[in-house]
Amino acid sequence: MRFLPVNLNAIIVELCDLDETLALFDSLNASPIPGIEEIIPAARTLLIRFRPNVVSAVKLARKISGHSLNTRNKTTGKLVEIPVYYNGEDLVEVAEILGITTQEVIKQHTESEYTVAFTGFAPGFAYLVADSDLLRVPRRMTPRARIPAGSVGLAGEFSGIYPQASPGGWQIIGTTPERMWDLSRYPPALLQPGFRVRFRDKGKGATIAVTQPENPVVHTEDDISSQVNKHSSLEILSTGIQTLFQDLGRSGQAGLGISTAGALDKTALRSANRIVGNPSDNACLEIAEGGLGFISHGNVIIAVTGADCPITVQTVYGRRFQVNGYQPVDLSDGDKVMLGTPRAGVRCYLAVRGSFANKPILSSLSYDTLAHIGPKPIATGDILDILTTTRGSTVSMNESPAFNMPAADDIVTLDIILGPRTDWFTAEALSLLQSQLWQVSPQSNRVGIRLNGDTPLSRFNHEELPSEGTSAGAIQVPASGQPVLFLADHPLTGGYPVIGSVASYHLDLAGQIPVNARIRFNPISEFQEIKGSDCCL
Repeated sequence: MRFLPVNLNAIIVELCDLDETLALFDSLNASPIPGIEEIIPAARTLLIRFRPNVVSAVKLARKISGHSLNTRNKTTGKLVEIPVYYNGEDLVEVAEILGITTQEVIKQHTESEYTVAFTGFAPGFAYLVADSDLLRVPRRMTPRARIPAGSVGLAGEFSGIYPQASPGGWQIIGTTPERMWDLSRYPPALLQPGFRVRFRDKGKGATIAVTQPENPVVHTEDDISSQVNKHSSLEILSTGIQTLFQDLGRSGQAGLGISTAGALDKTALRSANRIVGNPSDNACLEIAEGGLGFISHGNVIIAVTGADCPITVQTVYGRRFQVNGYQPVDLSDGDKVMLGTPRAGVRCYLAVRGSFANKPILSSLSYDTLAHIGPKPIATGDILDILTTTRGSTVSMNESPAFNMPAADDIVTLDIILGPRTDWFTAEALSLLQSQLWQVSPQSNRVGIRLNGDTPLSRFNHEELPSEGTSAGAIQVPASGQPVLFLADHPLTGGYPVIGSVASYHLDLAGQIPVNARIRFNPISEFQEIKGSDCCL
């Protein structure tokens, strides 16, 4: 085993192959180690998130190294047949890479039986492995910004199907009409670890019987209608670029292929809730680049935190005045509120006293823009109900921003932890990472910040990296050499090497960096494997 740093609360355990990886995963689940919060299995690694106040990285490595790699809980899963139209835009290129015809690619793909090794990247995305290694191809040099749902692809030794439209670097050889992820059935994912999969060429006109998940169920949530304040609500007049419900996210659901998501500036969200007397983890509206406008129906107390944006209130009598962020604002019936373009920062957080009356989806009100899970984005004309406040709540009167909000012409310094794949890169690349300024591109979003530097990062190890777990803050470097800094809606697993990660205490700051601002990375330690006296077997 190799133990590699990821962040202040995460490490990667690297093993020899998939069998060893799954054996260790089974062993850790059978004999849990106190302090481990989540384990994300991948091709040859386990990403382990832990609580540093319970166990240190070194002690964790020592404990893990004592687990056996010799046994696996192998079970024969049910067979699922997937119809495929082999019309993918990379089919010809895949055939050229392999030195065979496109018909031979299709023949190999349909004659192999695959097994779901693990899930990740996105909800319902299954990594499929076959006994045959004949269709091993590298990922694309540069990932596509959007791959349609149902796309069937190849990457390394894996085959997979995109459950949602998303960015990705797999070689697309076909499409399927089957839904890989559907919240109306149980379980939502069509493919589960251990299931067997066979692909059928839909182009041949054969009738395909696809095994459907058993025991469909309609998901129910607690009834909150009796708690709604029938005299108070917000009517949305405009939403700006993007307004979403966000809370602290969906932790501990990596087994379903679900990322945490949640607010990009969690400190600002907590502050907004405390100002109006809510529990600090309640959902707020996250408003990107301002532009939110609404009417208050009834008396409503709000607070706006995060980005430094102008907040204008217009009363029902036409009087207009400005209010400040980080303070309670008492709205009367008919008052209109408009959030302008931020002077600094990107995202504002709006809390209402009593909290928004919305139903959680998979334990959270956060909307995941990559997986499309959660309450739908706010739209013009929406009426947002508010829950009744049933008791007095303590309010905070001394909230303030945790840091100076960055502006578009600023240089923002982010501390980083080197690893887990720093040693894949040249010495020049490591020097450039910390000495060169990286400009935030307009293609950035909640999934990640796309960065442009004058000189791309180069690596001397050009092998295909087997898919492995990723964390918020990861600085992933595709073949183009221009990094992507993962934010809250990042995929659970990725296939490009991560040279380092933004320290967890700077993630809120990263979520507020606007387009065109420049970033300087500051490594806080040298890259080295995590060693303990008995780490190596």
